[in-house]
Amino acid sequence: MRFRDRTEAGQTLADQLRGMDMHDPVVLALPRGGVPVAVEIAAALHADVDVFVARKVGLPGHEEFGVAAIAEGSDELVLGEGAASYGLDRHELAELAARQQQELRRRVTAYRGDRKLPELAGRDVILVDDGVATGITAEAALKSLRTQRPRRLILAAGACAADSKRRLARIADDVVCATSPRDFVAVGLWYTDFRQVSDQEVLDLLHKAEPTVRKARR
Repeated sequence: MRFRDRTEAGQTLADQLRGMDMHDPVVLALPRGGVPVAVEIAAALHADVDVFVARKVGLPGHEEFGVAAIAEGSDELVLGEGAASYGLDRHELAELAARQQQELRRRVTAYRGDRKLPELAGRDVILVDDGVATGITAEAALKSLRTQRPRRLILAAGACAADSKRRLARIADDVVCATSPRDFVAVGLWYTDFRQVSDQEVLDLLHKAEPTVRKARR
C-alpha cells in the first residue's frame, strides 16, 4: 500500500484505530513528519493532540545511520541493535547524545513553548509517526512515555518495517501500521508526496487542530 501523502496515511490509521476501545485518548506526534498524520487521527478520535520530541543519534560522518536515540522526559540513551558494531564507547555515545539534546530542547521550546504535555496517566496514549524504519527513535519515545503511567500505550505509523514492528510490539501495548511490507527499504518509498515538514507547518497544524478537537468534544 502506497499513500498519496501523510494526510491519507493519518486517515487510514484513524479508520483502524476507531475499532479499538479507547479511554480518554491523547495523540502524540513524533515531529516533524508525524504531525500531519497525528492531526487526522486526533480529529477522528476526538482526542487531544500534541507533539512528543525524540531524536536519533547518528553515526559521525554518516548521521543517517542511527546508533542510539533520546526522548524528552527521560535521561535514558536507547542503543540501537547494531550500536556496538560501530566501535563507539559509552563516552563517545554520550557526547553524540549531548549534541542531540540541544536540538531536542530547541524543538520542545519551538513547538510547545512553556506549555506542558497533557496529563497522560490513566489515558490511552497514541504515539504517531509517518513511518518506522529501524524503530530506534520510536523505541526511545515509547520507553519515556511508559514512565508517565498511561492506561495503554499504542504506536501508530503509516509504514513500518516488519522486523521493527515486531520488536516494538514488545514495548508498546499495541502497534498499528497501515502498511508493513517485508521489503521496506525506506519510509519515503511508501509515500507519493514525502516532502519535508517545516517547524512552521508543525505549529500551523497544531493550531488548526485545537478548535477541531474542542468542537468535536461538545
